[in-house]
Amino acid sequence: MTVIDIHTHMFGNAWREMLGKHGKPDYDMKMQADNREYLMEKGAPACALEVEAFDFDARVKAQDADGIDLGIVSLTSPNVFWGGEDVSVETARRFNDEMAGGQTAYPDRIRWFASLPWEYPDKALAELKRALELGAVGVMVTAHVTKYDLIDPLFKPIWAELDRLALPVLIHPTAPFGTPDANYGRERILLPGLGFMYDTTLAIARMIVDGFFDTYPNIKTIASHAGGYLPYVAGRIDMFFGVETLAKMAITETPSTYLQNIYYDSIVYNPGGLDLCLEVSSPSMVMFGTDFPMPCDIPRLKELAGRYPKDQTDAIMSGNAARVFAL
Repeated sequence: MTVIDIHTHMFGNAWREMLGKHGKPDYDMKMQADNREYLMEKGAPACALEVEAFDFDARVKAQDADGIDLGIVSLTSPNVFWGGEDVSVETARRFNDEMAGGQTAYPDRIRWFASLPWEYPDKALAELKRALELGAVGVMVTAHVTKYDLIDPLFKPIWAELDRLALPVLIHPTAPFGTPDANYGRERILLPGLGFMYDTTLAIARMIVDGFFDTYPNIKTIASHAGGYLPYVAGRIDMFFGVETLAKMAITETPSTYLQNIYYDSIVYNPGGLDLCLEVSSPSMVMFGTDFPMPCDIPRLKELAGRYPKDQTDAIMSGNAARVFAL
């Protein structure tokens, strides 16, 4: 069975160099008590910096070991959203160049999502055009960009172009609003394990009730980690929507209706969680992902995706991705 991993990450050496020079005070890289170097987000250790996130030879070797035929790599949080305009633009450019180089070296094994300097729309649009010419198959953005929600008017020119091009857009969490106050560093695992899920949930829910998906119907939006908490709380959001009298909503259909038209990765470890994701969407809207080289259990993810009828499993493991990304 062909396996396409649509949620897997690279940082790249150029990104690492730029973060080391310009990331402080919000972002840094520090050795921790387990003698591994970690990416630090807002004071909390977010993830260990594994060699497969920097070396395409090591990455493809890992794909071989894990039974992954094609990886569509993306830059995870905090992406290029730090350092001011010049740094953000240069970091995006250098990252995209390095990912294009990985695809050139391994044309049958690697594709990539472009990173853009979203806070600077003119520069972002120029980099989008350049990245697509280099071979990018979509765009990755974090669930909020510094202080801005994704529905902020600042981003309208970017979303309009992404809609015109009908591109896949992976919405990936970052350290959620209020991270320093939440003290995620105390347990460490609760930032990626819980806080990130909240960040995605809030972002997508806000896009729904703001009317984003009516305004930009052609974007192939992909919600990370099986939609965060959205499949679990969809009925609750619908209930509040039905009785709301104070805030004017930009939509007339129930919020859960929009979940049917969003794509999801399959990165959830409870069988009921993946079942629920399929219930609010459909087997044609879910694509296999791993989060590698972040902590993950790839055999378990394959096991869960393999519980369905063969046509549905085949769609999740590769068929849907081949269609969405025109592979």
